[in-house]
Amino acid sequence: MFEDFRDFYNQMIVDHSLKPRNFRLLEGANHSAQGHNPICGDNIVLYLNLEGDLIKDISFTGSGCALSTASASMLTEFAKGKTKAEVEKMFSRMRELITTGIVNGDFGKLSVFSAVHKRPERVKCAILPWHAVMAALKGDAKPVSTENEQT
Repeated sequence: MFEDFRDFYNQMIVDHSLKPRNFRLLEGANHSAQGHNPICGDNIVLYLNLEGDLIKDISFTGSGCALSTASASMLTEFAKGKTKAEVEKMFSRMRELITTGIVNGDFGKLSVFSAVHKRPERVKCAILPWHAVMAALKGDAKPVSTENEQT
């Protein structure tokens, strides 16, 4: 079973890093945030088109390791069509999942990030896009850094 999960994890991360979904500048974005992980060199910008509390569209640009790119790609797939409250709740759950490996509830394919906690040096790569989306939702123009954020 573990071998199957590891294979699934590797396939999912590779697929999303080589063919990231929603990787583009979002024309008409009304919220954005930049995220930086100096340890790995990840730099991403998340763009959101919010209508009230609903995320009508979301995208990202930038460069980073396979894990941060895959995380941003999968985050955008999850967040599109969700409310701010739903994304904020998932941020808390993802932080727990990524840092402890505890799968508490249904994460869908985001559950692949439960393996990250076994590699503590990679936790900041996986959580960076989630910190950036939280900053974008708050309208915080100051770039977020994994060195200033608690994972």
